[in-house]
Formats: sequence, structure tokens, C-alpha cells
Amino acid sequence: MPQALVIDDNNFNVSILVRYLKEQGLDSVTVQNPKYVATSLEALDDVKIVFLDLEMPNIDGFEVLTTLRADSRLNNVPIVAHSVHISEIKVAHDAGFDGFIGKPINADKFPRQLARILDGKGVWETA
Repeated sequence: MPQALVIDDNNFNVSILVRYLKEQGLDSVTVQNPKYVATSLEALDDVKIVFLDLEMPNIDGFEVLTTLRADSRLNNVPIVAHSVHISEIKVAHDAGFDGFIGKPINADKFPRQLARILDGKGVWETA
């Protein structure tokens, strides 16, 4: 089954996103400590999308984005900023994210947002 990689240190946010992804037919692999991202990538075989929190302890999402972009297995995989810091939307865009979905996720909008991202179209929404 296709997989989503969710990198976020907040259990509550992870559980909601994983549930919404499951409803859309995607299994999720979660990483709550960004220092384990590289190790987690080795266990994945069919990553379709990455959701990346921007603010985590000791390392931010922008630093993790650099690690992800350097991994050839993710060359054509959209990496989406997923953050409560909606003021960072332009910074995320300029840093090279493929999209931005603000927290909390809107359950009604999420299926459309996910479909657009997986179809190669950017989604830049704060609510």
C-alpha cells in the first residue's frame, strides 16, 4: 500500500493526520524525532507524500527538508509543510516545499488538498 511519511513531534497532530491519510487509502510511517528521519527512510518503499512539521525540538523542518531533498528516493515525492505557524507559508514556499497545509487540518478540505498534491499541483492553504 502507498505510504505517507509524517514527521512531527506532536502525538495529537500525528494521530489526526494519520487517520485522515488512512481514510484516503495511505498507510503512514511516523517519525517524531527528526534525528531518525534518515533511518526511517531506509525502511520505506513506496512513499507518495511527506508531511513535515516546521517547528520541532533541536531541528526545524527547514533543516529536515534539506536532508529529504538530498535523498534520491524522494526525488519526485511532494514534501508538504504542515504547521500551526501559518505566517511561515511564504518562507516554506521559498525554501522549496511543494505545499503548505496549516494546522489544524480541515477534515472537509483534506481529501481535495491531498488529491491535488498527489496530482502534482501545489496546495498553499492556512486553514
